Amino acid sequence: MDIKETEAMLVLSASRRLSIAAVKQVSAEVTAQLDAEIARANLEVAGPWVFVAQNLPRDSKTEFELRFCRPVQSAHGYDGPFAVERLEPIMVASAMHQGSMRTLFTQGYAPLVRDIELSRHAFSGESREIYHQWAGKYHRIEIQFGLAY
Repeated sequence: MDIKETEAMLVLSASRRLSIAAVKQVSAEVTAQLDAEIARANLEVAGPWVFVAQNLPRDSKTEFELRFCRPVQSAHGYDGPFAVERLEPIMVASAMHQGSMRTLFTQGYAPLVRDIELSRHAFSGESREIYHQWAGKYHRIEIQFGLAY
């Protein structure tokens, strides 16, 4: 577990209320729409996908708010259907998961949650997944849990 401050970033985003079970299907649809809009609006991508969750549940059926965010260099003059937001820096507990999506929760989230619970840190309610490599069977996903002060 690493404790660090995230960088501020400008993102094009779309928010959905869904369950963990629905993330795979919805993320494929929404990220394709955002990529198409970035190309249409001639925006320059500035980093990997970031999925931002509020109060991520511990089960696959409870709905929660998830923002699909793609960092962009600038959105000056953007007038399309998606939100332009600035993700502010936050303090996070972070861990890198390398492997299949099947093991994301058992080998990625579970050890990080355990380490945070054993530390003196408290969850803020925000969590992020940064998709450093997201193709094929194996992925490199940074899991971040916001920390309360």
